Amino acid sequence: MPELPFAKGQALGNDYLVLDAADLPWPLEPHRIRLLCDRHLGIGSDGILLGFLTERPIRLRIYNPDGSEAEKSGNGLRIFAAYLHGRGIVRDEPFAVALPKDTVEMRVESTLPDGQLMIVVDIGTPSFRGADVGFRPEPGEALGFELDLGEAGTARVNPVSLGNPHCVVFVEELDRADFLRRAPALATHPAFAAGTNVQFARVAGPDRLEAWIWERGAGETLASGSSASAVAAAARRLGLVAARELVVDMPGGQVQIQAGEGEALRLRGPAEIVYRGRVAEAVVRRLS
Repeated sequence: MPELPFAKGQALGNDYLVLDAADLPWPLEPHRIRLLCDRHLGIGSDGILLGFLTERPIRLRIYNPDGSEAEKSGNGLRIFAAYLHGRGIVRDEPFAVALPKDTVEMRVESTLPDGQLMIVVDIGTPSFRGADVGFRPEPGEALGFELDLGEAGTARVNPVSLGNPHCVVFVEELDRADFLRRAPALATHPAFAAGTNVQFARVAGPDRLEAWIWERGAGETLASGSSASAVAAAARRLGLVAARELVVDMPGGQVQIQAGEGEALRLRGPAEIVYRGRVAEAVVRRLS
């Protein structure tokens, strides 16, 4: 059984393994995903990007480190674009990537002085309907819904869908203890049929937001592109900000979100491939 080639990429500290589906000697099942993502026993990452590079449009599946599948990831998409660019499959022209629920258009915009690539992603048009987020208590627009978290207290939630589920909670100040108490409870709350990504956010200026991220299936991450987009969308919908071009600051860095016609969102931020390697034959065999 041959070694398994992979690439490791990062976008604002959110790291993913990238695999070419043509290289897999076995189906990418949950137990294999968990081991490859394990930072002690495997390679270590916040998830896996599995690309089907011979298909047009190129198809991508995204997996969380617990083995579950994610519908979309703004950081993952940018890392995947950096991977495709590094292999010469795309250059600076717009290209499409097919996800399980929709197809997004992306473009590698430029190379930054530090060698990272600046990548833009048309991340989608947000929906605030509870039904689109899998929010059980309210199928219609559910902004500002007061949710009981049991021992963790309560939260005024703003469900947002960008093809994947988000729960934005606006706070006056970002408090570490509060975030660690309520965010995990929200991510697995039974009100969300398939769980949800959680963002605690605050308005930091007329065109600037700050956010901390707790991702479904991964836990706390330094950044998330789709989460940043959800925060921007909710802030505009609630009238907390009016600017069409917003900066979202996260612990790993910042992205720019532009709201276009019909509130369709364009995400702009850096990504890079950090290294390429091979999983040892013995480990590949152990996973078979």
